[in-house]
Amino acid sequence: MDNSTVSPVEGDDRRSRPRVGHIQFLNCLPLYWGLARTGTLLDLELSKDTPERLSEQLVRGDLDIGPVTLVEFLRHADDLVALPDIAVGCDGPVMSCVIVSQVPLEQLHGARVALGSTSRTSVRLAQLLLAERYGVTPDYYTCPPDLGVMMQEADAAVLIGDAALRANLHDAPRLGLQVHDLGSMWKEWTGLPFVFAVWAARKDYLASHPLYVEKVHEAFLASRDLSLEEVTKVAEQAARWEAFDAEVLERYFTTLDFRFGPDQLAGVREFARRTGPGTGYPADVTVELLGD
Repeated sequence: MDNSTVSPVEGDDRRSRPRVGHIQFLNCLPLYWGLARTGTLLDLELSKDTPERLSEQLVRGDLDIGPVTLVEFLRHADDLVALPDIAVGCDGPVMSCVIVSQVPLEQLHGARVALGSTSRTSVRLAQLLLAERYGVTPDYYTCPPDLGVMMQEADAAVLIGDAALRANLHDAPRLGLQVHDLGSMWKEWTGLPFVFAVWAARKDYLASHPLYVEKVHEAFLASRDLSLEEVTKVAEQAARWEAFDAEVLERYFTTLDFRFGPDQLAGVREFARRTGPGTGYPADVTVELLGD
């Protein structure tokens, strides 16, 4: 995005930068790492927060463009347009959305299951899989994502993001707990990829700033492609500050699926079909993509 592409277009309110959300989990690092390399970072007003808070900000209109969890996107599909070919998802294992359990999953009926976050998408996916694939309805409650504390009161815990990655790779093996990867469970059950978050623009912002949306979309695609081309370097730099070594981070970044094409859209539609009526959106909710 050079000066010619970000200067205000006719009818613009002359706000200097698009307000864009930035998920503070490691799973989004490859989508943002390249922005600094390309210089695009200076053209964006970035807000860093959790997936749920960013989703709320986008829905409220406090952000113009950004990541939104799948459930919140589907709930507000009338007001949002998804950016094609960019998402956070998986086509098999995801590593950072897991159920950690002290007992086999089929024994969790009526058992206490701790939800270590307010991520409605991961929670809804876990509930769906436990109910329909394993035939159990646990007693769910929400608590901070501390696996040791959770396991003192619960038989299992649902974790996402960096806390899930730590539990999966470090804490659960040390404590002798079973780890069930939600991405793998969904893939085995449906044969489809799963999308945890999409990138979307508010339709009112798109109507008044179409060029900005187009250029932000291009910038994120370029950032992702550059990051994956140089994924070893991205992992080495991230490992300086994280509790994971570079080899683990490189494996994680290349396990994640950052695409949003026909297969991913089919996964979204299958999730909506199975969950919509009880989650706040139609089973056949329309997903509008930029450029449709």
